[in-house]
Amino acid sequence: MKDPMFSVIIVNYNTGDLLLACLESLCEQQSLIREIVVVDNNSHDNSVDRVKKAFPSVHVIALPENIGFGRANNRALSSCSGDLIFLLNPDTRLKPGCLAAMAAYMMDNQDVGMAGTAVYDGSGIRQVTADPGYPGNHYTGRLFSDLPGDIAWLLGASLIIRRQVMEEVQGFDPDYFLYGEDIDLSLRIRQAGWKLGYVPDAGIVHLEGQSERTTPPDQLFEKKIQGELLFYTKHYPAEVVRRIKRVRRIQAIWRLATLWIEGILKREDEVLRKKRAKYAVAARLYR
Repeated sequence: MKDPMFSVIIVNYNTGDLLLACLESLCEQQSLIREIVVVDNNSHDNSVDRVKKAFPSVHVIALPENIGFGRANNRALSSCSGDLIFLLNPDTRLKPGCLAAMAAYMMDNQDVGMAGTAVYDGSGIRQVTADPGYPGNHYTGRLFSDLPGDIAWLLGASLIIRRQVMEEVQGFDPDYFLYGEDIDLSLRIRQAGWKLGYVPDAGIVHLEGQSERTTPPDQLFEKKIQGELLFYTKHYPAEVVRRIKRVRRIQAIWRLATLWIEGILKREDEVLRKKRAKYAVAARLYR
């Protein structure tokens, strides 16, 4: 059987230097790639011009505004003709043999609709990228017990999806801007009858969070909670959502109280202030 070909989609936002390194690593495994599509979310670091100059064969979609991660990926789907869609963050680079390992896995596991790869940080430490349960899953009872496979969701930094599956579930839910869309997509693929998989022999290096490196920690935490709350609202019964929010709010208020006491007992520092800001955000959002 002929090896499947990949359509690679990279959504970029102000990570030009890292994006060029990512594209270079892809070119080293070009034989399995049908096309590479870079969707730029209105970057201000000259990313678009640099990619066009260094990699003229890459299809660049330059958006006039930042429409978020999931919607930007969706925008590229009509440009993809490969058997497999490879969703890749720009702050990554492929390890040798990554695409070949992914292709072999997807050919050998025809019941898997989407799979994740091994992900390593800049120090070479492997990160957790596959989770057996959804956020707040212990409040939902057996709500998802009949879904196929034992992986609940996969980290969105590096995902292989059959093109037919991506078309079947109509891509990412556009209601998510950033954070939570990978969990949502994972759930909807399982609800469509497909398993999720993991390819340990396919590796990438991920310099996590580079597009958000200038975002204050409390604002970043707020975005993550908002994505989580949207997932709850879309997929959990209303009473379960209320229960999760009630418990999380109590936990946040309790943590704020302990941090206040800690600030009295010892000299307050920047770490303590950041923690307090983080839990103040949680107490507000889980109200």
